[in-house]
Amino acid sequence: DPFNSFTLFSNSGETQYNRDKLLQGQGVDTPLSETGVQQSKAVGRYLTDIKFCKVFVSNLQRAVQTAEIILRNNTHSSGMEMILEPLLRERGFGVAEGRHKEYLRNMAKAAGQSCRDFTPPGGETLDQVKQRFKNFLQVLFKQMLDEQETTGDVASSSDGHQRASAHVLVVSHGAYIRVAVRHLLEDLRCVLPAGVKMSQLLSPCPNTGVSRFVVTLSQSESGPLLSAARCLFTNRKEHLENLPPPE
Repeated sequence: DPFNSFTLFSNSGETQYNRDKLLQGQGVDTPLSETGVQQSKAVGRYLTDIKFCKVFVSNLQRAVQTAEIILRNNTHSSGMEMILEPLLRERGFGVAEGRHKEYLRNMAKAAGQSCRDFTPPGGETLDQVKQRFKNFLQVLFKQMLDEQETTGDVASSSDGHQRASAHVLVVSHGAYIRVAVRHLLEDLRCVLPAGVKMSQLLSPCPNTGVSRFVVTLSQSESGPLLSAARCLFTNRKEHLENLPPPE
C-alpha cells in the first residue's frame, strides 16, 4: 500500500555567530542566542498541533536546542525522543568556519566563482552535501515504512483511497536545507505549489524557516521507493512576524 509522509524541514534558530555574520558550518558548535530561543518557541507554537511520529535532528547543539524547544511546545510530542543524525549536519565550510561571510565571498570572487558554488579549502562541495542528504532520505524512508507497519495511521487521500500517513520533523541548517530543497524540487521532480516560482522556493532558508513536503512511499524488493513527492511550501516564516526585535 502507498504511504504518505508529511515531512517538515526546519532550520535551527539564530546564534550569536548568525547575528555577527560569521560562518559556523560543522566546526563551530554554538548555542542559540536569546533571539534563537524566541524563534524556536515561535516555530514550536506554529507546529504545536502536528503529531510527529519521528523527529530527526542534526547533532550540532543549535539544532538540538531548536528541536527540544519545538517539542516542548508541541501538544502531542513533548518528551518524545529525538534521533540525532550526523547526516543532517551543516555544510562544512573548511578554513572559512569561524570567519566572516565576507571572507568566503572574497575567496569565491578570487576563484572566479559564485559564493554559493565555491568550496573553501577543507570544505564540503555541494555534491557532497547532496550525497549526505540522499543518504539521509534512505534512512528516513526506511524508518517511515517501518513505522507504518507498526502503527498504520490511515488517512484518506484525494483520490478516495485509504492511505497510511505520518508526520516527520527534520531540524537541520540553512546551507544544508537549501541543497536538500533543490534536490527534492529538481532531481526528484517534486510537484510545485501552484503559482510559486522555482526561484522563490529555492531562496535562502531563514532561521526556523519551515519547508513542507508530502512524499508517497511504497515498499519494493530493493527497499523503500519514492512513488510521488509534492512541495507544499518552503522557507515559511510567518511565525516570526510578532517576535520582539532583538535587544
